[in-house]
Formats: sequence, C-alpha cells, structure tokens
Amino acid sequence: MAAGSTMSLGERLVAPVTNVSDFIWAGTWNGVELLPFPPMTIILLGIGLWIMVGLRFYPIVKLGSAFAGLFASRKGSGAGEISPFAALSTALSGQVGTGNLAGVATAIALGGPGAIFWMWITALFGMALAFAEGSLAIRYRERTADGVYRGGPMTYIMMGLGPKWTWLAVVFCIGTLFSALVTGNSIQANEVASGLNELFGWERWFGGAVVAIAVFIVIIGGIKSIGTVAEKVVPFMAATYIVMALIALALNFGDLPETFSRIFAGAFNFQSASGGFAGAALILALRAGVARGLFSNEAGQGSTAMAHAVAQTDDPELQGRMAMMGTFIDTIIICTMTALVILTVQGDFAYQGQSVEHVWQSDLGTTAMSGFVTTSGAFAAAFPFPIAGIPLGTLVASVALILFVFTTLLTWSYYGERAITFLYDRIPGASRRGEKALHIGWRVLWCAGIYVGATQPSQLVWRLGDISNAAMALPNLLALLMLSGVVFALSRGNRTAGKDHTADAPVEPAE
Repeated sequence: MAAGSTMSLGERLVAPVTNVSDFIWAGTWNGVELLPFPPMTIILLGIGLWIMVGLRFYPIVKLGSAFAGLFASRKGSGAGEISPFAALSTALSGQVGTGNLAGVATAIALGGPGAIFWMWITALFGMALAFAEGSLAIRYRERTADGVYRGGPMTYIMMGLGPKWTWLAVVFCIGTLFSALVTGNSIQANEVASGLNELFGWERWFGGAVVAIAVFIVIIGGIKSIGTVAEKVVPFMAATYIVMALIALALNFGDLPETFSRIFAGAFNFQSASGGFAGAALILALRAGVARGLFSNEAGQGSTAMAHAVAQTDDPELQGRMAMMGTFIDTIIICTMTALVILTVQGDFAYQGQSVEHVWQSDLGTTAMSGFVTTSGAFAAAFPFPIAGIPLGTLVASVALILFVFTTLLTWSYYGERAITFLYDRIPGASRRGEKALHIGWRVLWCAGIYVGATQPSQLVWRLGDISNAAMALPNLLALLMLSGVVFALSRGNRTAGKDHTADAPVEPAE
C-alpha cells in the first residue's frame, strides 16, 4: 500500500467503509464481535423464510411448471410495455453481472468455500422474495397520462399500504439511488475496466469512457430500447457462459467431489478464524454468502420488481413465477457454475511465491485482489490455448463480463430513473415535461458515473455496494412483510387480493 501522504481518497475510505459493511452484515467492527448475530443476514433470511412458509413452498413445488412457462411467455397477453419474457430478460440483465463473475470470487475470498452453500440458501429464500416482488409489481402498478405502465416497490407501498406509508416509499427511492450509483454503476464499471484492461491492455479510465458512450446510446431510448437489447443478449450470453463452465468442469471432473466437500464443510465451520472469536469462520461464510447472494440475484432488494411491473400481463401469479425464475437462473445456475470453476480447476498458481493448485488459494484469490481476475484466472487455466496471445479462457470470461456488465448498466439506469422520478413527483409543481428533462439529466449523470467508477479501488466499491444494497433492501423487505398476506392470496390465483389505495395515492403529476 502507498504511504499515507500519497494514498488517494478512495484508498483512505477502504477501512472505514469496510467496518460499516461488516457491522451491517456480520455484526463486527474492526474484526471484534459487537452483536451476537449478523443483523442484515438474519433480517433477509428471516423474512425470506416467513414468505416461503406462507407460500407453502410454492417456489420449490412449482419450479418445473415455472420452467415450462418460460417459453410460453415470449408474447404478452395483457396491458404493459414489453412481453413477460422480455421483462424477465430485463430483470436478469440487471441481476446477471459482476456478482456472477466477480462477486462469487469475493464471497470465497471473504468466507471461504462455505460461502457458496449460504449463497444457495439465500437463493432458495430469495425465490420466495422474488415471487412476492414480481406478483405485487403487477397487482399494484400505475398507468401514466400518456399510457405508459410503470411500478415497483415505491408503487406497491403507496397503492398497497396507503399514503401514510409515503415515507417508506421515499426511503426506498433514496436507497435505490445510492445502490444504483454504487452496485448498478461503479462496481460494474470497475470490473468491466479490469476485463478490458486484461483483454486489450486499455487504461481503466479509457475503458470506462468507451463503456459510458455505448451505454448512453442505448439508454437514451428508455425501457423499450433496454428490453429489446436485453431480450436478445441475455439468453445468448448466459447459455454460452454456462456451456464453457460445464466443459471446464468436465475436464476437471475428478476434483468435483473434493470441491463439494469443501463447500459443505466450510459452511458449518465452528472454529475461530485467525485471531477471531469462536464461530467466526461460520459467520464469515454466512455473511459473505448472503451478502454476495443478495448482490447477485437482488431478491428482496426490490430492483427487479421495477422491470417486472412493465410486463404485458394482468396475471400477478404468472409474473411472480417469472421473477422467481430469475433468481434461480442467476444464482443456482450461473453463480454455481462460476463457483465450481474457481474451486475445482487446477493450474499453475502461486501464493506469496509458493506453488498452489487452485486460483482461490493463490494471490489472485485474496480479499485485496479477488474479483474478476480470480474467475478469469480459473478459466484461463481450464482453456490455456492462446488466441491472438490471449488464453481462450480469459477471452471467454472477459467477453461474458463485458456483455453481462453492459446489460446490467442499462437496466440499473432505468431503476435509478424510476426512483428519481418518484421523488420528483412528490414536489409541488412537478410536471410531465419536468420528468422528461430529469430523465435526460439522469442518463447523462449515469454515464459520467461509469467513467468515475472505473478508476476507484475495487475493495472500496464492493464494500460500499454491501452498504447500499442493505439501504435499498430494508424498506422493501418491510413492505413485503406487511403485504405478505396479499402475496399468499395472489399465489393462489386471487388477482385482486389486497386493499386498493389508488385514488388516495397519485403517483404522477397532473398535466
């Protein structure tokens, strides 16, 4: 690390931001246990469990029929902006990003292989939370004066809970703007700058500038433009990445049993971590798995509800199933592929000058270094054949990262736009013309943020992301808890379940 006088502001912020992140997710400060439980982890898993039980394990029981319904949803059959499948693709384009390639690596660095088990558990409960968000997004959404549908947690809070809960919708929107600029923008830009540097040798600032321009070209067209790009890019890139991961695992098939034993043993490791309290290793694995699980699949965070709200359907249960599939595809399938490749593939790696078998045990797998470079290193070891001097594995991982991140940046710009619009609409004198001007201003700010985020220290933006995700998830989880009775009724086919506060809660300015 550079001497104190030459450290950048970003480098100086790493330690205090890490402490806040550790307190929220693990109940520790400077490595010392302050709370006997990890607060955010308990809240997220607790509310997920409550909704899973109330749904009578619907996400697990209906998984097969939800898969079958994926392909029947390419055409809309109701009011909305884009088809249910395009809405899922848009939500997935926000979900499938650095969390799947870099976030899994940082989870293993923070909590060891056991973190992956807790990532799976988070995804199972997350499917229940995602069903709740997707179904409420259709049950409570608004149609603007010019005929555009929109919605999300701020809308189901206002319409489902009533105007006295406006403060909760406002808190959610402030959390969304924080999370959008950090997790939806800075982390994505930071990791894609790493990918472009590895691929083409571009300086980080230059990579950030190129991505910012490409994103601006798409987002200037709004949600329909984003949905069109997502529907074409997401299925193709996800399938290609999964196939490459499966081939890498097939080549290292003999090592898979050892990988799974490490995951399960690490998940319930009650020993103390180095210098920590008894049970610290378990808490580290739990915290890392749950925090990175939420970062990746966004279940309970409320973001994907904004994409599902514009689906062309009048059936809340249908879109709830689509939302739940997004969590399954993102974490149980794509994150698992990344984790198994990192933990299983053997190669020529070193840790502090000593030879080690796996990338996660090497210098590339430490908390300071881990991220996309870890995943890229594992794929490069699986597919070392050079193409234009670059290992095939690095090439595939880098292209996947660039596409994943590009679509995530598109979708999260829309989420931020929805939040800033809702806040603006609370101001006396707000107008539709003012809204449109605000949208353009936000899109310009968004692309400037990509450029800035590309050059920040990786550890800083990841830990800031954990804080901002919690700020966004907490108000949404409270709303899901209070509307859980409505969710249970929607899952049983009652499309009009719950009270309507539409007349009391105007969500857009009158012309």
